[in-house]
Amino acid sequence: MKTLKCLAMASALLAGLLLAPLAKAQTASGDTATVNKLSKRLVGDYGYWSKYQTPSYSSAQIPYGMLTHINHAGVSLNPDGSLFVPPGFLEPALLRKAHKAGVKVLLLLGGDFPALEPAPGETATGLMDYAVGNLWTFITENGYDGIDIDWEYPATNEDRKTFFDLMSDLRGAFPRPTYTLSADVPPWGGAAYDLRGVEPLIDYYNIMMYDCAGPWTDDAQLNSPIFWDYHDPQPYECEPGGSAQQAIQIFADSSKVSRDKLNMGTPYYGYFYLNVHQLFGLCTNLDSPADTNDSCDWSVLTENYGTFIKQRIDQLGWRTYIDPIAMVPYMLRTDGEAGFITYDDVWSTYYRTWYSDWDQGLGGTFMWSLDADYDGHSQDLLDAEYAGSLNPN
Repeated sequence: MKTLKCLAMASALLAGLLLAPLAKAQTASGDTATVNKLSKRLVGDYGYWSKYQTPSYSSAQIPYGMLTHINHAGVSLNPDGSLFVPPGFLEPALLRKAHKAGVKVLLLLGGDFPALEPAPGETATGLMDYAVGNLWTFITENGYDGIDIDWEYPATNEDRKTFFDLMSDLRGAFPRPTYTLSADVPPWGGAAYDLRGVEPLIDYYNIMMYDCAGPWTDDAQLNSPIFWDYHDPQPYECEPGGSAQQAIQIFADSSKVSRDKLNMGTPYYGYFYLNVHQLFGLCTNLDSPADTNDSCDWSVLTENYGTFIKQRIDQLGWRTYIDPIAMVPYMLRTDGEAGFITYDDVWSTYYRTWYSDWDQGLGGTFMWSLDADYDGHSQDLLDAEYAGSLNPN
């Protein structure tokens, strides 16, 4: 424990040295025209609902000069192929300000796609053309620069064909170079995505390298390891693709996807395990006869960095440690009581970005989500991701 504490202190010092140049490089939001210095992609996932949170986060708070693309999330596909656009989703100021700053805004289409998923042994129905037509109308009428597909998750051979057909039809409707087409994919890859077949159609994949921890686990996992900690007693909780390093191997080495078409994901949130005393510790609620799911369930909470985690780093009865193999932090209570928080801090966000962009040669990074590290005044993790995206030479 003493060694890990020293590593945490050294990491904090190193982060300060690495990020010092940002003190004079903060980019104002609003209508100020900005030009970022990025040669790598930095994509921000922005959910429309964040403007209703406390603190509010909307087009007025986004630092456009630190981004190359924004994925505007909240729209989904109805079973009949029409679009579900929630009240309050449209935000003309978002596109106006982003475009003035030279930032592209993509419509993020998320969720499951029952309208496009055929029954076993069948092919997709004519709803594909109808759905793509609805997307074309919405995107062109509202001035979006493309579409990001977040289908979680295709799993069958029929899904594989449907995914290819969807991306092919979307590319036909939204041609290069006017429109950008991307897809969000899990870190384990998966044959149902037809990664190599779809690669010529899209501009890039976003690797969702997070959620190795969560209510679905039965012990205290790390949310987003950069390297796999082989001490993990239950590797099946997140393997394969349980770290940024392994995900890169799956996509770039095994699936042969071009590295410049890969964006590595990083979380701006973490998980708070209420009933755990140590890293990889078993959730104590599993000892209850009432628990039959073999998962931590209700005893794990999702918490944002900006409004919960940041305030507890080495204070309020919490102490931060660094996993020296995974290279990410976690917290334990100083009084020895139950409580474990897995998260990413300034240093791990910077290092993950530098490692992905410059050591491994990926095309960029992205995060879920832009609002989650906002504390009402600053965005420490976005600062770190931007710093790591800058050319170190």
